Amino acid sequence: MMDPDVIIVGAGPTGLMLASELRLAGVRPLVLERQPLLWETPKANGFSGQIVELLRYRGLLERVEAASVGPIHTAPRVQFGGVHLDLSPLAVSPIWGVHLPQPRLERLLDEHARELGAVIRRGHEVLGIGQDDAAVTADVRGPQGLYRARAHYLVGCDGPRSRVRDLAGIDFAGTTYPEANRLGQVTLPDSVTRLDNGDLDLPGLGRVRAGSFTRTGRGVFGFGWLTPEVLLVQTTEDEPADVDEDEDEPMTLTEFQDSIRRVLGADLPVEEVIRLSRYGFQARQAERYRDGRFLLAGDAAHQFPATGIGINVGMLDAVNLAWKLAADIHGWAPTGLLDTYHDERHFAGARAMLQTQAQVALRRGQDPAADALRELFLELCADEQPLHRIGTMIAGADVRYPPHNPNQHALTGAFAPNLTLHTGQGATSVAELGRTARPILLDLADRPELRAAAQDWQHRIDIHSAKTDQRPADALLIRPDAYIAWAAALDETVDTAGLTLRAALSRWFGTPEMTAPAVRLS
Repeated sequence: MMDPDVIIVGAGPTGLMLASELRLAGVRPLVLERQPLLWETPKANGFSGQIVELLRYRGLLERVEAASVGPIHTAPRVQFGGVHLDLSPLAVSPIWGVHLPQPRLERLLDEHARELGAVIRRGHEVLGIGQDDAAVTADVRGPQGLYRARAHYLVGCDGPRSRVRDLAGIDFAGTTYPEANRLGQVTLPDSVTRLDNGDLDLPGLGRVRAGSFTRTGRGVFGFGWLTPEVLLVQTTEDEPADVDEDEDEPMTLTEFQDSIRRVLGADLPVEEVIRLSRYGFQARQAERYRDGRFLLAGDAAHQFPATGIGINVGMLDAVNLAWKLAADIHGWAPTGLLDTYHDERHFAGARAMLQTQAQVALRRGQDPAADALRELFLELCADEQPLHRIGTMIAGADVRYPPHNPNQHALTGAFAPNLTLHTGQGATSVAELGRTARPILLDLADRPELRAAAQDWQHRIDIHSAKTDQRPADALLIRPDAYIAWAAALDETVDTAGLTLRAALSRWFGTPEMTAPAVRLS
């Protein structure tokens, strides 16, 4: 085959999402994955957060829901640092949840990327990488032996122990917490009494509440019902060793039950095992997400000390990066565009790190002061405003990128709302317009002068006019990753709006004269 434009190392959710987004932008990715087959053991039961909305904008949400265990839903409750937050007082929960085990998600994304034309090679391990001013190389060991691949850029999506990050010499400083978390999906024998409200009555211990955490001097025990028959059980114990799950030493039922016995001082009989896993928590973020033509995304760039965060942040990394790489490869990227990937996603990663490290403080304390902190936190979250704020932080929906142009509208840098739109051709939505993954200028107030100001960029952006019932601005310039690059205030003057619009178009989508075709490697 011809040389690819971008080499992606790692075929997890982040790498596969990046491959799909690059294909939508007309770029040829090559995905190299060390494992020969798709994983069958779930590393995660599902995912949640802002990526759910992005998948809606790409037209993938129906496909995701069809593969999921149950419908996509807004979460009425969420676990945060060892306590459960009740989100039901909010008019709309800010957290969307998808019960789609990671192997199914990866299979779906693999199929989607291949349908778009991405090349994915499994059983191909990257041994070394190099770069110069014009290209990158990857030395690869595949089933047929050693070979070298060449491309414009290489992106490490190869997980927390990223070889790409190590070979690029990018620091991954942070903390490994001395705790072991063990998780099991199991069914119980008839000898275990389940009460009407889902609580368990364990022999030798008594009643244990479902959906809450039992803290003892030896650790934390928690459980909840995934289905009427399947129980999700977790223990947390302090242990000094690195307890990230070892592919060669998977957790056994004996290890799991021993942990339950140590924490609770009682046994939990198990009838059938569906899944067992162990994991530790780290708080680490790459010093930089870019080193020349090498870039990092997903778990290679960040590790958060809480569950349910990594897939969301990693896939959003991919969507942010793809269109910027494509702009550079196609020859119209304005100066500094690719550097905004680090600026924006390192910022988003730091926001995720802030709330997950706060969870560590809530979760790990075992003294009366820590109990008081948890009680006070729950009391504060009984009020709607702090509850909503915490919910949007968990979802990553609170991220607003710093503006890079003179436009200071409150929506600039925020995720574009999924407005219902009325056009001459009928009803549509922002999400439906976003399926092409192209930039959009959306005129919501019939401002022909704004559409005229963008005409020089019409080969690069889509221009639409529509009306909406609750107009947040006169016009929106929406980037391919669904974040707002510019917005016109209601009734903003022609001169001001036109000037800042053209500045934003130049800042994000280059000058109209930058029409060079994509450069191909010889």
